[in-house]
Amino acid sequence: MPTTSRPALILLTALAPVSWGTTYAVTTQFLPPDRPLFTGLMRALPAGLVLLALARVLPRGAWWWKSAVLGALNIGAFFPLLFLSAYRLPGGMAAVVGSVGPLIVVGLSAVLLGQRPTARSVLTGAVAAFGVSLVVLKAAGALDPVGVLAALASTASMSTGTVLTKRWGRPDGVGPLALTGWQLTAGGLLIAPVAFLVEGAPPALDGRAVGGYLYLALANTAIAYWLWFRGIGRLSATQVTLLGPLSPLTAAVVGWAALGQALTAVQVAGMALAFGATVFGQIGPRTPPVPVRGVASRGNTVTQRRRRSWPRSPAPVVASRSPRGRAVPAGVPCTVPPPAGRRPTGSGRAVAARSESTG
Repeated sequence: MPTTSRPALILLTALAPVSWGTTYAVTTQFLPPDRPLFTGLMRALPAGLVLLALARVLPRGAWWWKSAVLGALNIGAFFPLLFLSAYRLPGGMAAVVGSVGPLIVVGLSAVLLGQRPTARSVLTGAVAAFGVSLVVLKAAGALDPVGVLAALASTASMSTGTVLTKRWGRPDGVGPLALTGWQLTAGGLLIAPVAFLVEGAPPALDGRAVGGYLYLALANTAIAYWLWFRGIGRLSATQVTLLGPLSPLTAAVVGWAALGQALTAVQVAGMALAFGATVFGQIGPRTPPVPVRGVASRGNTVTQRRRRSWPRSPAPVVASRSPRGRAVPAGVPCTVPPPAGRRPTGSGRAVAARSESTG
């Protein structure tokens, strides 16, 4: 199976936050109003069940509780907290708080993954958050403490889930499709009782709402989260999280192109700043090759490039054999006398004849 190149992998992973940036437009234009928990449930649970049917793999052993933890952090707790913060905070503030996710991931990576934070990653995350604030932040009203706490909790939940997904990896023989299905199903089952308890029975759905929920469940959630978790498995956690600002940037572009929302010069400058920081965050420093002793595996080009060629002593060239049958290197005279009672043969006869004539 061909391996995806690094630029292609980054572009495919970036499609996830780009897709999430369309959630606001789809929710406001196609779905019933004031049903954020039901919307989160319809995003997660059907998508998880579809992926489980495609993968046909269930968790085993410790992966039952690991999938539940990851599903709660990435889906089950993240969706309700995100919607709660969006409803209680003035325009764009939830997105601004969410844009500090890369900085949280940098700190958690140092604790859980042993990756030391660099000035480059911290500065890139700060610039991206500042750019997003210029795009979405509006002067409106006072900040609600509950909304701020919900926004911080949702960002911390998703950031922790991203780092733990990177730390735990995947079981042997299990692909990202199954891992995504496990998390979406676990998260959806966690949201279901909360949604019915808070919002009551499901609303009546027309054709537009059904189409909107199908888009959110399949493209916006199943495919998008599969690409996201696939990227986490092959890129660093900081790299993946720095793609997150593409979500509010996409929402701003969709609002301008499809909903007729105007963009000011400050917002355009913020979009350029955030997008530049996102691209810069994907250009990781190259690590120099480290000599690796040992035999390289067949087909492992990285190991073969890193293998050090140790000098070898040339094998001695065998010129002849001694009378006792031992090999004698070239240039070394054979000084071992022949055994008693044995007639010399070959070149030994000539030597014996010369010695008799001279004697």
